[in-house]
Amino acid sequence: MLKNIESKRLYTAAFMLIAIILIVIFHSPFLLWLILGIACIISFYESYQLYIKTKPNPIFTGLLILFWISLYWLQTLHIIFVILIILASYQAYTQKGNMLCAMPFIYPTIPFAFLYFLYLDYSINAIIWLLFIVSLTDSFAYFGGKLFGGKLFNNSCFCPTSPNKTKEGVLIGVSVSVIISTLVGLGVCSFFTALLLTLTTSLSSVFGDLYESFLKRQAKVKDSGSLFPGHGGMLDRLDGYFFGGIVLYVMLELSKWNFD
Repeated sequence: MLKNIESKRLYTAAFMLIAIILIVIFHSPFLLWLILGIACIISFYESYQLYIKTKPNPIFTGLLILFWISLYWLQTLHIIFVILIILASYQAYTQKGNMLCAMPFIYPTIPFAFLYFLYLDYSINAIIWLLFIVSLTDSFAYFGGKLFGGKLFNNSCFCPTSPNKTKEGVLIGVSVSVIISTLVGLGVCSFFTALLLTLTTSLSSVFGDLYESFLKRQAKVKDSGSLFPGHGGMLDRLDGYFFGGIVLYVMLELSKWNFD
């Protein structure tokens, strides 16, 4: 049974790696917008079921698609706030619905928009940089926790929300990511800026993973979905990129004024 699960994880990981390589090689604004849009719709469904424990209303899906189309043509987040006002107004007038219905329009919808902006404003190099930061942080936190968990700190649990995540694992994951990913970041900015932004993005990705763990605990489910055999759903694969992508983009914007 365990061998079967591990085989599924390896096959899925290989498929995702090939897909990422192809996207990086043949990237274009429209291609990335389309791929992120598909991932956003899938994640929206998963997120909605974590928050509300049911499938979203087709109207909500339509509003999401409307926003994503507007993102391509207008390249602004403004429409998402108009949608949130519409939802709030409807609930106030009808006294129906759950306030949590608006949350999937915030998480993961807004993080997906930031990933698209990161590409538009800072090129594919920034996306590659983010991929290195988050994947290295996550991978080495896992293996570091397996090898050294409980050996450096008496209370090794990083947070009760995710008991399997150890302080040793997080420390190793962030450290390795900073050492390697800072060099990748030189394709976007100066060394000092790359070092600072890699560190903050790496730490943010840890809390992105933690937030999704919190949602799953609240919903009492193991995975956000079953799209990727052995890996869970779309949210399970991208949670670290949501927080990390926003932080990296904002810090790059700030770096124009404060760091370089």
